[in-house]
Amino acid sequence: MTPTTFTAGLADTLLGFATVAARQNDVKAAVEANHDDNRWWPRYVADRRVRMAVAGWSTRVSYAMIDTYAGVVKTADACGWDTLTGMSDAELADLVRPLGLAEARIRYLRSLQAFLTNPDVIGGDLLTVPAGRLISNFAARVDGAAFKVAQCAALYARGYHCGIIPVDSGMITLLAPCLGITLEPGPAAHERMRLLLESCAVADAEAYGDLVAGHGYQVTIPGGAAPTWWLHLVLIYFKRFYLNRPTNPRLCTLRPVCSQVLDCDHLAKD
Repeated sequence: MTPTTFTAGLADTLLGFATVAARQNDVKAAVEANHDDNRWWPRYVADRRVRMAVAGWSTRVSYAMIDTYAGVVKTADACGWDTLTGMSDAELADLVRPLGLAEARIRYLRSLQAFLTNPDVIGGDLLTVPAGRLISNFAARVDGAAFKVAQCAALYARGYHCGIIPVDSGMITLLAPCLGITLEPGPAAHERMRLLLESCAVADAEAYGDLVAGHGYQVTIPGGAAPTWWLHLVLIYFKRFYLNRPTNPRLCTLRPVCSQVLDCDHLAKD
């Protein structure tokens, strides 16, 4: 198993895995639909503070509720940060109730508001403080955040191509074993996985760019930026379409030993 540090071997493993994932038509369609303008974290929301709010609210919302969630995002954006944070708890409850867990989402917003008023607590300027420091401080100071939400909020606030690769729980429990990665239990695993994925993406940025072009992905990646956002989406959607369904007949059961991942000879022998 791969240690929880970056190695050239891990970079090769991830690149091989992403090569398989990127050529799946369903993965490609989902990535193209969400790369330049993401349904969960839409581009039209301009205020970075509102972005951080709705990034936190996107947790524990199922794909089946995406339209309901989108309506809450639209309302929050129309209100603006000052109106949103000036609402009473009852008013906020009415806004977020369709998402469930209203009290927790209100506590998150109130705590986020306090966090954003103090640059010393943030660790510096929101856009220039090192990502690790911002995420760590956010996870420690914002109610209900932890590393998973902190990564999402930092990514959305800074923009899709800022270099942050958010890690959800499925990437810990399903993707990491496919890559041969062992992670310590607990919330810190999200941050360790993020650092590993980002290191691999930067190390092989040119190769990932070749995958984007070679498979004809209709996405826009700024010049000079490693395709970290693209890689995040490829991994997320492959996980959703294949790893979340362990009985998928195309999925090899010998991961990570078998690097082919899908449609390999082992399946014919079973």
